[in-house]
Amino acid sequence: MLTMYYTIGGGIVGLFLGVVVTIFIVRIRANSILSRAHREFAQKVTDAERESAAIIRDAKTRAREIELEMRQKMEAEGREMRREVANLEKRIQAKEEAIEKRAEALDKTAIQLSTQERELVTREKQLDKERERIIALQQEQVKRLETIAGMTSEQAKKELFTMLETEVKRDCALQLKRIEEELKEEADKRAKWIIGEAIQRCAVDHVAETTVTVVSLPNEEMKGRIIGREGRNIRTLENATGVNIIIDDTPEAVIISGFDPIRRQVAKLVLERMIQDGRIHPARIEELVEKITEELNQTIRERGEEACLEADVHGLHPEIIKLLGKLSFRTSYGQNVLRHSIEVSHLTGIMAAELGLNVQEAKRAGLIHDIGKALTHEVEGAHAVLGHDLAKRYGESETIANAIGAHHGDMPSNSILAVLIQSADAMSASRPGARSESLQIYLKRLEQLESICNSFSGVEKAFAIQAGREVRVMVQPNQISDAEAALLARDLARKIEAELTYPGQIRVTVVRETRAVETAK
Repeated sequence: MLTMYYTIGGGIVGLFLGVVVTIFIVRIRANSILSRAHREFAQKVTDAERESAAIIRDAKTRAREIELEMRQKMEAEGREMRREVANLEKRIQAKEEAIEKRAEALDKTAIQLSTQERELVTREKQLDKERERIIALQQEQVKRLETIAGMTSEQAKKELFTMLETEVKRDCALQLKRIEEELKEEADKRAKWIIGEAIQRCAVDHVAETTVTVVSLPNEEMKGRIIGREGRNIRTLENATGVNIIIDDTPEAVIISGFDPIRRQVAKLVLERMIQDGRIHPARIEELVEKITEELNQTIRERGEEACLEADVHGLHPEIIKLLGKLSFRTSYGQNVLRHSIEVSHLTGIMAAELGLNVQEAKRAGLIHDIGKALTHEVEGAHAVLGHDLAKRYGESETIANAIGAHHGDMPSNSILAVLIQSADAMSASRPGARSESLQIYLKRLEQLESICNSFSGVEKAFAIQAGREVRVMVQPNQISDAEAALLARDLARKIEAELTYPGQIRVTVVRETRAVETAK
């Protein structure tokens, strides 16, 4: 047991001695490391001092060099500034010398101007005296001229102005005549070619349709059945259709009278249906009127669509197509308005193609140019203006609407398309067989035409020829000169356009001739 204690105690002592020895060794090493670190630190401090001294020496050297460079640069700039100042002083001195010279020149000029001003004042006084003397001489001369001529200066001026006005009018008339002849010669060639080409390529029927207002009856007994007991059948028919049924002594015929052509057509078809099936009574009449009205509306739409296809015009508003169909029951001077519209569409398209314009637009405007005639019995106003409003309402362009409204001069034209519509409308209306008019209206128009021409001073006689499409005006040669004859023709044409309504065109020809007659014995 004691041995074990000795053994443990010896181990502890040995361990303690080992620890002491280890600590001693560590201290020795630490002192060695510390001394070495002190030496290295001292060496680095020494090196750093040497380097800093070298840097300071280099910085001082560089500073001296920079100072030297700056001094040299400033000296150079100073020399340059001194040279510039010297040059500037020289220029200023030169300008001062120039200013002094100019001042001397201005002084001399002022002296000269003062001298000239005095001379001008003297001359002005002399001129005033001369002017007064000239005015006195002119007044004296005017008095002498008035005494010699026997008239005052105002009278002489008036007579002179009158002579000048006459000469100017004559010269203007001659110049106007020459210009018109040149323009007409050139325009006639082009216009004749275009119109001739259009007419050749547009084939139309020359037989004009007329509205049928007479219904044939199989026998005279049918008149009594149409009248009915106490006239109830005829009253029902008139009330349902809005027309007047005239039953007179005309054998086997009934006359339908009414302003609306569609109503007349409805009444005509109703009468024909009743005559065919033999059933004539008020209920049957009302039934037929309603049924035929529906059928006629369908027919109207179909005719409008056929006209669009024939004219190659597409995209029209359905209401415009319906109005086109109504034109098939409308006539103007015996010419069917729908056929006339189709013809105008073809003519306008051909002329537009020759002029390089929009052909489809021209055809469209030509087809619907008389669309207002479908409503003239319902709405007040000129058919051209009504057509313009309808075209605008149903989406047509301003160009087409204006061409429709201006084709009879009811509004100003704003495009060449309006002129083409006017030309095509006149060609369609004035071709042989296109239109007819009563003898009374025809004679009245001729009388008005001659009366308008005879109302001008200097006109001896006026003759309407070529069925009223030309008027020959004979003038007195001692009152109307050749130059004034051209002006007279223009004035006559303008007055005819303003006061007379006529289809197509009227040519005005003024004839002036001087005859010398002597008898040989």
